[in-house]
Amino acid sequence: MSTGVLSIRLPHELKHRLDALSASTGRPAAFYVREALTEHLGELEHVYTLRAEAEAVRSGKLETVGLDEVLADLGMTRDELDDTALGDA
Repeated sequence: MSTGVLSIRLPHELKHRLDALSASTGRPAAFYVREALTEHLGELEHVYTLRAEAEAVRSGKLETVGLDEVLADLGMTRDELDDTALGDA
């Protein structure tokens, strides 16, 4: 596995917490930074992709489909959708 170097500035409180964790466990701070990125980077990518798509919709750069068209494609009516949402279907 090849690796790269990343230098970041952290707020003092966050750096203090990271250093304390590192000291109490005997693991380097970089271990926990890698763990956090491995665990949460996918979530951040997903969130920022959704934000970009929402902005594209708001600005008219991304085409949308109306609910009535989706329902028609599914062969449903709004009443059937309401009944499904209420658990009556």
